[in-house]
Amino acid sequence: MNIYPVILCGGSGTRLWPMSRGDYPKQYLKLTSDKTLLQQTALRLSGIAGIAAPIVVTNNEQRFLVAEQMRQIGIAPSSIVLEPVGRNTAPAIAVAAMLALRESPNVLLLVLPSDHVILNEAVFAGIIGAAAKVAQDKYLVTFGIDPTEPHVGYGYIRQGETIDSADNAFKVDSFVEKPDAATAARLIEEGGYYWNSGMFMLSASTYVEELSRYEPAIARQAALALDLAKRDDDFLRLDPTTFEQSPNVSVDNAVMEKTDRASMITAAGLGWSDIGSWTALAEIAKADEQGNVLLGDVLVEDVANSYIRAEHRMVAAIGLENVVIVETADALLVTHRDTTQDVKKIVARLKASGRTESVTHRRVVRPWGSYECLDQGDRFQVKRLVVSAGAQLSLQMHHHRAEHWIIVKGTAFVTNGDQEILLTENQSTYIPLGVKHRLMNPGKIPLELIEVQSGAYVGEDDIVRFDDTYGRVSKATGEALVEKRGFHYCPVKLEVK
Repeated sequence: MNIYPVILCGGSGTRLWPMSRGDYPKQYLKLTSDKTLLQQTALRLSGIAGIAAPIVVTNNEQRFLVAEQMRQIGIAPSSIVLEPVGRNTAPAIAVAAMLALRESPNVLLLVLPSDHVILNEAVFAGIIGAAAKVAQDKYLVTFGIDPTEPHVGYGYIRQGETIDSADNAFKVDSFVEKPDAATAARLIEEGGYYWNSGMFMLSASTYVEELSRYEPAIARQAALALDLAKRDDDFLRLDPTTFEQSPNVSVDNAVMEKTDRASMITAAGLGWSDIGSWTALAEIAKADEQGNVLLGDVLVEDVANSYIRAEHRMVAAIGLENVVIVETADALLVTHRDTTQDVKKIVARLKASGRTESVTHRRVVRPWGSYECLDQGDRFQVKRLVVSAGAQLSLQMHHHRAEHWIIVKGTAFVTNGDQEILLTENQSTYIPLGVKHRLMNPGKIPLELIEVQSGAYVGEDDIVRFDDTYGRVSKATGEALVEKRGFHYCPVKLEVK
């Protein structure tokens, strides 16, 4: 049995704002343990017989997040596939299936969203084995979760005739899209309905056959995008032109709701959650005697049944019940536990008003490390940069600003015009306007420095790159690239180096 895990890293996790944001969604966050949700997804595959290295599907902007988080847990994906544009799950799974079929005609796909929590991993391993047996008979297997309440945030699956009672395997009678409260209550009362987990065990060849039958345009564009894909270091870049022409359709709508091969394994005792809201996260966390989940520097008085999380500052709460409070460096969320599904409405308003708090944090992760804005004003910005051991920024220049670098920790190798300088703690250098410069960490510990920018214009689009380790300079022409970003000041920003 040869099973290829496919980890889908799409989605923005808007209902977990302000921690989850467009450029750093929930799958990359440590929400339930010292491992991120993506890392937990990859690690729970360890020890399952017949499991190959995972295929991870993500986008260009998040490629280094995926690579670094996989490196941290010692897992090397067989491929990190980069979608040029999001096209939902049916095209993503199609590309992964075709990629796996290049290795074996009988390969199975275990499709897993990267942002789910599974508390009972022993049960998970057993269900994978049962699902694989069913999928080998050319069924397309989805995982149904026993509902505990009439939840409106999940789709539902209606159980059909039995395939294998020993493995709790059934044909799927029908799918129900996310219902309203009254419909969800009726489904629970009727019985025979399960939450749709979004996890699948599929015969790769059967999936491609059924996709070609019901959504031939998706199958065709996926095949073309893969055939024309280009390898870029650790990444497989799908061809943009062909992939963008694929219909934007989920795997349920494209195949599962139409095929007669749809089946379901009931996943009892899995301890599953897609953490679709702060309330869902609170429900799986360990609460104190008052029913509170308190994380970080939190002080409470006469508070009950609440989830309070402080990431940067002390949070004090008095006389509250059934609330969610989440604090980050640049945003604070306060809501009732019953309305956490509506957090996405706040995110939509932020986007509509042009504010980037829905997209970026104050601390922004880059391929070489991270940066954080400490202060800003007319004609200046102050940032704290952390450069990972062995990493370097691009060779670049600015037309409208000069920079001062003060080393706080570690060693910096600086290219400053015609000079190459080695700087250590408490030393500094000045980068004049219009001078090519580069920053590198040659040491074995992170390099930390303070950067003071000053000039007539300190927007983040004032960057001209001449050479870059991370593919942000045209390899075809070797020409310098000017940033094509909008005008942003800290802490509202998209990119700095």
